[in-house]
Formats: sequence, C-alpha cells, structure tokens
Amino acid sequence: MTDKKKRLVLLDAHAIIHRAYHALPDFATAKGEPTGGLYGLAAMLIKLIADLKPDYLVAAYDLPGPTHRHVAYEGYKAQRPKAEGNLINQLKRSRDIFAAFNIPIYDCPGFEADDILGTIVQKLQVISYTLQEIEIIIASGDMDTLQLVSGDKVLVFTLRKGISDTILYDEKKVLERFGFGPKLLPDYKGLAGDPSDNIIGVSGIGEKTATNLIVNFGAIEEIYEKLRQDKKVFAEAGIKPRIIELLEKNEEEALFSKTLATIRTDAPIDFKLPAQNWRQSVDLGKVKRIFNELEFRTLGARFEQMLGGSKIPARPLGEASLAAEASIALKTDKFSREEEIELGVMVWLLNSAKTDPKPEEILEFTKTKKADEARQILFEELKKKNLLKIFEEIEKPLLPVVKEMNERGVLLDKNIFKKLSEKYRARLAELEKQIWKLAGVNFNVSSPKQLGEVLFVKLGLKAKNQKKTAKTGMLSTKESELEKLREVHQIIPLILEHRELAKLLGTYIVPLPALVDKTGRLHTTFIQAGTTTGRMASREPNLQNIPNKTDVGREIREGFVATPGFELVSFDYSQIELRIAAFLSGDKKLIEIFKAGADVHAAVASRVFNVPLDEVSKEMRRRAKVINFGVMYGMGVNALRQQLGTDRKEAQKFYENYFQTFVGLAKYLDETRAAAARRGFTETYFGRRRYFEGFKSPLPFIRAAAERMAINAPIQGTEADVIKIAMAQVAEFLRKEKLLEKVFLLLQVHDELVYETAENLVSAVAPKIKEIMENVLPLSETKEVPIVADVSVGDNWGMMKKFG
Repeated sequence: MTDKKKRLVLLDAHAIIHRAYHALPDFATAKGEPTGGLYGLAAMLIKLIADLKPDYLVAAYDLPGPTHRHVAYEGYKAQRPKAEGNLINQLKRSRDIFAAFNIPIYDCPGFEADDILGTIVQKLQVISYTLQEIEIIIASGDMDTLQLVSGDKVLVFTLRKGISDTILYDEKKVLERFGFGPKLLPDYKGLAGDPSDNIIGVSGIGEKTATNLIVNFGAIEEIYEKLRQDKKVFAEAGIKPRIIELLEKNEEEALFSKTLATIRTDAPIDFKLPAQNWRQSVDLGKVKRIFNELEFRTLGARFEQMLGGSKIPARPLGEASLAAEASIALKTDKFSREEEIELGVMVWLLNSAKTDPKPEEILEFTKTKKADEARQILFEELKKKNLLKIFEEIEKPLLPVVKEMNERGVLLDKNIFKKLSEKYRARLAELEKQIWKLAGVNFNVSSPKQLGEVLFVKLGLKAKNQKKTAKTGMLSTKESELEKLREVHQIIPLILEHRELAKLLGTYIVPLPALVDKTGRLHTTFIQAGTTTGRMASREPNLQNIPNKTDVGREIREGFVATPGFELVSFDYSQIELRIAAFLSGDKKLIEIFKAGADVHAAVASRVFNVPLDEVSKEMRRRAKVINFGVMYGMGVNALRQQLGTDRKEAQKFYENYFQTFVGLAKYLDETRAAAARRGFTETYFGRRRYFEGFKSPLPFIRAAAERMAINAPIQGTEADVIKIAMAQVAEFLRKEKLLEKVFLLLQVHDELVYETAENLVSAVAPKIKEIMENVLPLSETKEVPIVADVSVGDNWGMMKKFG
C-alpha cells in the first residue's frame, strides 16, 4: 500500500459473530446477558484495527427474514438449525459495539451481508479513480467473500479455524488455494455444491472433479459450450464418461446453483465513504462504557493503548478465555500493586461480580482518575452499605498474609514428578491400546469428534436422556454424559480414566516442575477477591483443584514437600458448611446431631429412613451424604435422582422425607431464596454481600441458576469469612510469639490451611492454631454447634498422619 492510498476495511459482522459464538465458551455478564459472540467480535475488531490499520471501517449485516435466494430456492440454507436465542440476542446487541466505535452499518431486506459487501465493492469500482486511491479489505468468517478479491486492490481477511487462525487473501493466494481465480468460485459451487448453504450443485461431482473442469474449461457457461461443440476434449482432459453424462443431465441445476452462490452487487443501499478517518470520529469513552457494560475486563485498556500508539501485545483470540484475559496485569503509574489489590478488594465488596478488578475497572467504578480519590469514594460506599466492618476486620488484615503466602511458595520434589510423568504416560499408552482393541479401530481418544463417531456410530452406544451438543447436534462426549454409559460398555471406564490421567498430566504432573524458582519453590498467586462467593482463588498455577480423594491426586500432592528441618501441618475444617447451615437455619435436629458429636451423615440417614443409628447401612449413609451437600447447592429432584442412581419416584420420596425431617433447614433455604430474589443479594453471617443480577434476566435458565447459587451463598460465604478471619488471627498469633521465621502459611485450599512448621515446634504450635481456628465463632454464636478443625502432619502434602 502506497502512502497516498487509503484503506477501507469492510466487516462481515454476521459471519464474524457467528464464528465467535461457536468458537468461544458461553460467557455471560453478572446480569445474565450472554456475551461469548460479542467478546469474540470486540476482540477481533481490536485485532483487525491493530493488524490492518484501516483509515475507514464499515460493517455489513444480514437482516431477519427471507432473502432473494430463499425466494428463488425454498431449500436455501434449509438444513441449518434455527438460530439459538442467545445468538440472536448477541447479534442485536453487537450493533451497540459498532455504534460505540462510530462504525457505520449497512443492511438491506432481502439481501445478505455478502451482497452488501459486494455492492460496496462494486460502487467503488464503478468510480475507477476512487479505487486507485482506496485499498479494500473484507474481514469475514465466510469464505464466500473470496469471489470479490481483485488483484491486490480488493483483499479478504478471513478465518481458517476458530477466531484466531487468520489469513489475508489476494488474487495470487486464491489461485494457489483453488487452482483458479476468484471470479470462478461461484462456478466451483455451481458444480460441487455447498452443503452448508444447501446448494445442490451437480449430484455426483465433488470438489476435485469441479476443480479439474474449471481449470481446463473455465466458467460453467464455457464448460457447456465446449460440451456441445466437442466432447472429445473432455476425455482428453481425463474427464470420465460418467461425469460428462452427469453434466448433460444437470445443466439447469449447475447454472441455478451458480446463481445462488454468486454474490449480488446491486443491493439498494446508499453507500458513502465515511467523511473522516475512523480514528478522528471514535469516542474512547463510549467504547470503554460498552466494554464495561459487557464486563470485557481489559479490552478497554487495550483499545486505549492502541489509540495512543502503544504496541498491543499479540495474543490468540479464540483460545483465551475471559479469565485468562483478566490475568494480564496492566502497567499504570496511578497504582502500586498493593493499591491495586486493596482498592480492588473494596470494589469487589461493593459488587461481588467484579472479581479481582484491574486499575481501569476501579477508576471506572468510582468515576475518578486517581487512587486516593477512588479510595475515599470506596470508603464512603462501604460505610453506606454496612460493609466497612467486613473490609476493616476481615479483608484488610488479610492483605499482608496473602502477600507473604504468595512470596513464600511451596517446595516441589522434581524427582517425584518425573517418576509420575513416566508412570502415567505409560499408563496412558496402555489405556489407549485397550480402548483401540475394544473399539476395533485406532483413533485419537482425545478428539471429541472421533470419540463420538466410535462410540455412537461404530459401537452404537446410547443412553437414556443423553444430551447433544448445541453447536454440532452430535451426541455429547462430556464426562457427565459418558457416566450415563459407564455400565453399558466396558470401553467407557477406560475412556474416563484416560481423560482424567491426560488432564492431570497436562495440568499438574508435567508443567508444575517447570514453574519452580531457583530454590525449587512453586509460587501460585492467591487472590482475595477471586470469586463471587467470598472464597479466595488461586491461579498461575491453580493449586486449589488438585484432587485429594483419588490415588493420582494424592500422588501429585506427595510431590509438595516440606523444607528440610520443617514439617507440613494441615488444618482442615470438618464439614464446616453443614455446621454453618445448622446454626444459620436454627434447625433443631441438625443442631442436636452436631452437639452430640455424631457422624452427621449416618445420623441424618437414621432420621430420614427412620431406623436406629446402628442399623444405618452404607448405602443409606451415602444417600444422606448426597442430599446433605446437595440441598445446600440448590439440588432439585432430578439432580438428586441422577446422583442417587434411582428413579424419580424414589428420589422424590427421599427429598420430601428429608425436608419433612429437617423443617428448619427447609424453611431457611426457602426464605433465603425469596429474600435474594426480592433484594438482589444475599448476606453472610458477618454481613458480606453477594449480588445476583441473574434474577432480572429474561432468560429462565439464568434466573434458575441465580436461585440455586443464592441458596448456598450465605453458607459458603460465611465459611469463606471464617477461614479468612482464622488466617489473619493465626498470623497475629505468630507475630506476637515471634514465630514468623519458624511457621509459614503455604496454601489455602477452601476449608484447609497448610503451614510449614519447624519440626521442633509442631507439638507446641499445632494445638494453638487449631484452637484459634475453632474459636473464630464462639459457641454462643453458633447455637452451640462446634466448629472443628482436623490436624494432620507429614513430610509431604499427600502422606499426612492425624496429629494428636
């Protein structure tokens, strides 16, 4: 592109959003607004601007309703499933993004976005002198637009896979890809058809034959003209008699299919080149506001960087989740790291959906430009909403504790991880061979598509109520769906084991040793404001999800070892959520069970099944355990049926018996749900709030999810408060006793704290920490339900023995 030439980027908005919607997870805002496709569009738009450096930007849309192609052919795109409601909502909402960027939109009833793009290109080509001054790049997720490519003046920037694998086509690249030029692409579809659009083409002619015909004879009209003149030339070109016969019988179909595949250039739109370079007309404030509404964490800052001329770090779009996007630390002269964390916690207390907020989000939330101004506003807001005590007494004392925990890290034994890697790679290979033998074919076990073909087509497996994927319509190979088939075929347990091992190898066994520092210690980042519930989060790497109830999980934990001269001491709150549920609800029977120190699951089973405690079977206890934990997470009868492995009638009876027995708990859960729907938030015992915008959502499944989460929020949030208070109180105890160089907090895993303690101090310090943890809430406040912490000690995290 010369210095004089201007660049116009035409955006096939419909195609880009469709591609993003199917490539990215189903993100949603705290209010329940679906945003996956919108995020892909916004991220792609920023990438396009950064990579292509346009002078002008224009967007083209499809409109609802039939197009001229549907009028001509009723079967056009007839095989495509009806667009999902979430996609339709995002298509409508996407116009707000273009409006914020001040990008003009063109659409027209009866015409597709491709036709709008073709018309714009044609209008500019008609004015020949204009095209000499302008280079056009069409950005699309649809290969159909390649027919508009013209030399190096009209190019297509398209997506090969997902929304991150892109390619820029000029005429030379189209020729390399297809063997013929852009203008013959409609002819190619006229012969080979296009299943995605239900264009029939000539039945029996595939892509290879269509290419051969076009390369040798040109357009469809030329092919038929030569066919009528001399059939011998076709035989000389290697065209078989059967193909010649198919051509002769299907001339009308070929020409009609070509017409359907041809982009129109006569849509009745009044196109005008924007009067200004888009940079001169864009309003940064509007862009940041729409990104803030959609909760696109750092996109606003990235866009601002780009406008200021800063180089934007290259990142893949399709493979990066919003969580990964949020983990990018933005450099700013307005905040120190400590200020960012402290002010972020304050914002998060005021709006629980804003987890781990970044500097630009803090400033946007407070409508300020400086950290000191933001702090004052946040302080007043916390005071106004009775949340200042939570900040001052729970979160603020914890700030230095978390900082020290992150800096200390935990020692890893690389040899253990090396042996685990060798052991489980060999086991994976063994499992793969067993799976192949049972399947009768070698295939990629990790590929959902290939796995689905083997299980559901070749082996013909199917379970009752088995779900299909929304995107492909194929039977799902998700773990929850495969579990339904566990007893149907012996291949399923092997596949599930293979999947679990591959996950643990790829997540922990292989990568963790590579992340240690020079001293052999692994440093995760614990985040106070990491979840909407009040719990802490761990990332890069996440050490809170290592399994502790499987053999492999325990072996991984054995690689987390104590420093020589120290022991690892674990303090794990016992059934704390059930204990909190008992005193928050005031349920007399549940309180009695805990006061008596009985096995809570066996005791619940005794009451629900109406049998003496010593006659409770293992199965009865298992069922009681399922419902004990399930009801606190809003588990309904259907979910209970699946967990129990029984029919609906039996699950319904068990469900009713449970709540008829524990009427106080039932009443509490109902009241919690109703209050959350009325107020829009729940509160923990200490007053921490969790907000639920989902109650306002027009989508039933979002509202139902909000109800389920609201039931558990006060219980889980109170548990989070308790362990945070305990962490700070233990730190204060260690400071007073001058033990800060002898006892170190290494890990917080929800209900568990792991300390590295000097060997000679374990017997003296462990009982003190246990006492502190058990007395965060005195018995007078828990209706005499005891809070219990189990203590265990060992040289590593996987093999620990009960203390005391």
